[in-house]
Amino acid sequence: MSSTDSDMRTGAGKRSTNPGGRDIDDLANQLDTIRADIQGLTSTVGRIAGKQINRAQDKAMETAYEAEAAIRRNPLAAVAIAAGLGFLFGVFTRR
Repeated sequence: MSSTDSDMRTGAGKRSTNPGGRDIDDLANQLDTIRADIQGLTSTVGRIAGKQINRAQDKAMETAYEAEAAIRRNPLAAVAIAAGLGFLFGVFTRR
């Protein structure tokens, strides 16, 4: 580990004022900028993910209501389909 690495780790809050320290100050400023950008991106991704979850929940509820309406319109067909699927499930899990 070089002395520069050690200085950056132990004195992260200190900023050098000598000519060679300008590079360290520039790097520190760039890191601060990158850190702020990452925080901004994180919050943006979180908001977008929240919106997508809400859309998915709305679509699932809409599909459930449509399925319920279809069952109410055609109860005999719904029972026949359920019985057929149950039979197939039984046949496949038996083997």
